[in-house]
Amino acid sequence: MVLLHGAFMTITNNWAGWISELSKTRKVIAVEMQGHGRTADVPRDINYENFADDVAALLNYLKIPRADLIGYSMGGAVAMQCAIRHPDKVRRAVIISSTFRRDGMIAEAREAIPKLTADDFKGSPIEAEYKKLSPTPDDFPNFVQRIVATASKEYDFGADKLKATTTPMFFIHGDADGVRLAHIAEMFRLKGGEIHGDMKPRSASRLAILPNTTHVTLMQRMPIIVPMVNDFLDAKP
Repeated sequence: MVLLHGAFMTITNNWAGWISELSKTRKVIAVEMQGHGRTADVPRDINYENFADDVAALLNYLKIPRADLIGYSMGGAVAMQCAIRHPDKVRRAVIISSTFRRDGMIAEAREAIPKLTADDFKGSPIEAEYKKLSPTPDDFPNFVQRIVATASKEYDFGADKLKATTTPMFFIHGDADGVRLAHIAEMFRLKGGEIHGDMKPRSASRLAILPNTTHVTLMQRMPIIVPMVNDFLDAKP
């Protein structure tokens, strides 16, 4: 199982508590992507495709033929791109509060991202972890600018490409997490959802929408989410 963090985040501030819980039943590998945490930035575009290729390269390096992916926010988009670009590497994928097109976010979220600056993170765990872990601790303003630029660009992985993936996916969202409900339904529908499971065989993919839950508080719902994730990953093909 490979854990893929959200934008600006690190292993420690994204997956606190999750690793010890998930590792009770499976081997867990947590990564920090380009420019995040302990992983230095390089003169290369920061985008979902490059991140996905990095995950596949890591699995090759570790001699792991196939893995399950769990991605939160930006990490969920990376997991979807992994399934699209490297289908032989991804067995199952858990996508937590993510989108495969930028317009999947509600307008308020799309409009807020380009306005973010390093000052907005002053005194936050995100700034503290960057300065503690990064090989370039004084480069935080440039790091924020780089991630904001990526998150502000229009992107679309392609509905046809997502539909064509053979990887079963478990979409997990909050009912107030900033992703349009129509987009959540579209992703699940593309992966075989919207089936009357008592009348015909249903998709191997799944959907969960947690009540009274936001983008941020989804990570605090670990006691609810982990058992559902384990059940999904343990399901027979």
